[in-house]
Amino acid sequence: MELSAITGLMAVTRPNNIEEASMTGSLIPKDNTVDGTLFDSFLNTAIDNIKTTNSYLSDWEDEEIKFALGETQNTHDLTNAMQKASTALQYTVAVRDKLLEAYKEIMQMQI
Repeated sequence: MELSAITGLMAVTRPNNIEEASMTGSLIPKDNTVDGTLFDSFLNTAIDNIKTTNSYLSDWEDEEIKFALGETQNTHDLTNAMQKASTALQYTVAVRDKLLEAYKEIMQMQI
């Protein structure tokens, strides 16, 4: 079973049309054209990850309600849903914090 199927998190892969340009770590498209597909891909992946996190949180809530109402006695499903939701939420918050940190750093740059 894939890691993404177990954790619900998508693996981050390097796009095919990007190569490292120099020791500074800057990235340049191989064909020297910029058409916005890299940003579109990043944005769509982020939106998918947020939707996945929301679904895990919803599943956790559903399992809690079922357990509280006595509809199920299976604590394994409740614990599993709780751990998935917790991990996904921690990942989402960490990515958000890094993006905000990068945004603040860019805003402090002088032109």
